[in-house]
Amino acid sequence: MQDNNKWQLILASASPRRKELLGYTKLNFQIITKSIDEVSHQTDPRLFALDVAKKKGEAVAQGLIPSRQVVISADTVVALHGKLFGKPSDENEARRFLLELSGKVHEVHTAVVLHVYFKHKWHAIEHVETTHVEFLKIDPRLLEDYLASGDSLDKAGGYGIQGQAQTFIKSLNGSYSNVVGFPLSVFCEMMASQFIHLIEEKGPWQNLF
Repeated sequence: MQDNNKWQLILASASPRRKELLGYTKLNFQIITKSIDEVSHQTDPRLFALDVAKKKGEAVAQGLIPSRQVVISADTVVALHGKLFGKPSDENEARRFLLELSGKVHEVHTAVVLHVYFKHKWHAIEHVETTHVEFLKIDPRLLEDYLASGDSLDKAGGYGIQGQAQTFIKSLNGSYSNVVGFPLSVFCEMMASQFIHLIEEKGPWQNLF
């Protein structure tokens, strides 16, 4: 039975990577997802990610019986010179993405939105984290081996940093977990500062959950 004085943490994502990262906080949380079209009128990659993340969280929040809740939503996009790379539709598109990123430095943007129900309404706390990732010029054999693994199909830009793609990832500048899909330290900072300030509390935010 839930303590009515405790806050409830809800992850609005079915991503196993985000579930694992949030689990490192050692807090209890629920996973609730709603299917949305991950599209936006925004053309700037950072604003695109933020818009989609907000829509994911709003869709979940609207289906809840409001109480002391924090709904966490996120969206990750890859960008090169302003061009946005989402999740490839098939292996051929993944190949095109990776060949375009080959030998270059690109950006990974992850938007994190906290929808907080407080004083009878929802409040949004937003942040977009950016990490720069450099690819080697991808060896054709390594490229085909990676595509054959199937790892590219559910990931922005057609690759996941934590897997076989490390055969051609040269370096990164910024948060590693951001590239995985959830900038964990950023989330903790958002909770410790903006969330605590919003709900007019003091002390460790973890004690509220």
